Amino acid sequence: MIAWLRRAVQAGLAVVGAVACMAAFAATPKDQLVIGMNMNNLLSLDPAGATGNDVLGVVANLYDYLVELDPQDLSQVRPALAERWEIAPDRMSLTLTLREGVHFQSGNPLTADDAAWSLRRVLKLNLAMASPWKSYGFKAANVERLIRAEDARTLRIDLPEATDPRMVLYTLATSVSAAILDRQAVMAHQKNGDLGAAWLLTHAAGSGPFALTEWRAKDAMLLDRFDGYWRGPARLRRVVMRHIGESLSLRFMIERGDVDLAAGMAGPDIEALKKHGGVVVQPVLRGTSYYVAVSMKDPHFADRRVRLALRSLIDYQGINAAIMPNYGVSHQRPVMIGLAATLPDPGYRLDPAAARKLLVEAGYPKGFGTTIRVMSDPPLINIATSLQATLALAGIDAKILSGTGNQVYGAMRERKFEIIVGRGGGGVEPHPHANLRALVYNPDNSDAARLTNFQGWRTSFHDPEINRLIEEAVRERDPAVQDEMYRRIQQRYEREVGAIQPVSQMVETVVLSKRVHNYIGHPSATTHLRDVYKD
Repeated sequence: MIAWLRRAVQAGLAVVGAVACMAAFAATPKDQLVIGMNMNNLLSLDPAGATGNDVLGVVANLYDYLVELDPQDLSQVRPALAERWEIAPDRMSLTLTLREGVHFQSGNPLTADDAAWSLRRVLKLNLAMASPWKSYGFKAANVERLIRAEDARTLRIDLPEATDPRMVLYTLATSVSAAILDRQAVMAHQKNGDLGAAWLLTHAAGSGPFALTEWRAKDAMLLDRFDGYWRGPARLRRVVMRHIGESLSLRFMIERGDVDLAAGMAGPDIEALKKHGGVVVQPVLRGTSYYVAVSMKDPHFADRRVRLALRSLIDYQGINAAIMPNYGVSHQRPVMIGLAATLPDPGYRLDPAAARKLLVEAGYPKGFGTTIRVMSDPPLINIATSLQATLALAGIDAKILSGTGNQVYGAMRERKFEIIVGRGGGGVEPHPHANLRALVYNPDNSDAARLTNFQGWRTSFHDPEINRLIEEAVRERDPAVQDEMYRRIQQRYEREVGAIQPVSQMVETVVLSKRVHNYIGHPSATTHLRDVYKD
């Protein structure tokens, strides 16, 4: 294959055409990493609007961030484009000093002006990735004043309202919105004042270790090494990402050596590959939860007793034992595993008798009918099937409505659902506020508020006391006091029977050829490939 590919390149054949032929061959080239993955949800490369874990891994290698998180210890913030930073004594501003001599892939120098413009652009476009910044109080009207370059190397970020500055640093390190763009290159493609948004859907303008050579949606993406990278050239010459929609196909391809890394495989195929001597299975714990959510706009689930009954109708142990291996680990709290503030699991169990008693008290002695919306992909559909069966033990007749992400989460955003089996809840930043902001916080429960990025709002769960505690905790300066406040929030959420019940914390499992070295999957999905190499 290597000789064929070289001849193809020398002959000037189209790069993507070469990639399309790679499936017929084994033993991928030594200087290329070939990744097999489902690219259905890879829809945009614009850091201001791109969503999903898949794009995080792409952007982390096309662009640089100001800071990074240590993949082995997420509490450790490491220098990247910013060689140092300071938090003001009043905790209301951050000043970052950028390193000298960094150039974009275009050859343009990277300055603090580029960094300020990149962050401001996110708020001005107000696309999906503006959400974390808006939660800190930034908006298009104030961002020019609050985020600015003081000179070519100094970036200052003034906070519009009191918050934990660690959260802002974590967002700078993990959110796709924090990638630093080449302003000159992007603005050269601006149309009708869109700040280059149309062009950046399918192009990139970064300073990262790899440059985008070609992307064909749901087909293939090629990233070629940027030899002028400020850290020094990456060890691989090329990264090839191939769209492989079927898990079984991915399994066969990594067994044969057609791909070097397989991502997003089904649990049974991962289990089978654990017995294969030529591969390594690498699980990475994420901060996201698999959950069962109900709408409190629905009259059944507006009743606390019905929500409490539902809590006793989830087979947590059975789901985690039979369905979740290689997908998740048992976890029943809204705050992710591993943080000082995370409470031990409450130990919820399947208890149909307790559920039936609660339903009688709520006025539903014979149960009722409802629907479960869920994506058709495993493990979500499997969790929904288990839930359907256990709900029936208490007389609740639940019909499963499976669909695409837009159909399922779209109904949730419109607050037009009854039950959803889903995955989400922040957790990119290693801080309790990241989970609570996503799953619990709901400062305005009106339909007109349209707080669609808050899943608490989507479910119509609204507790003013919890909202107050979340707002106060993120401003608290004493770490011990702050942790205790987060524990109180979890305890109150348990007593109030929140509308979202976590079942399992997400594990992303990749399968690697043993030829691949230095691949360290990042819990925040910002996995860097600059130091990866192959035998």
